[in-house]
Amino acid sequence: MARMFRVLGFWTLAIALMAFAGDMYEMALLFFIQTAVFFLVGYLNFTERAYLMMFWGYMVVAFVAFTYWSVFEMGLPL
Repeated sequence: MARMFRVLGFWTLAIALMAFAGDMYEMALLFFIQTAVFFLVGYLNFTERAYLMMFWGYMVVAFVAFTYWSVFEMGLPL
């Protein structure tokens, strides 16, 4: 599971670089931070259970934040 966090770090780095190239600096910064966190956590050698708990915690926070942003910040399409 530690290796999968490093894989997540690789993909978030790829997304961050594409966002940076597309002049979406806020999104790029968010994904660069996620990349650093994923690589850091990937090398800490936690137990499998700890990695799963961190992953599901990350997923809950990400989905709640995405839902909040898409419903309350973006507004309704007209």
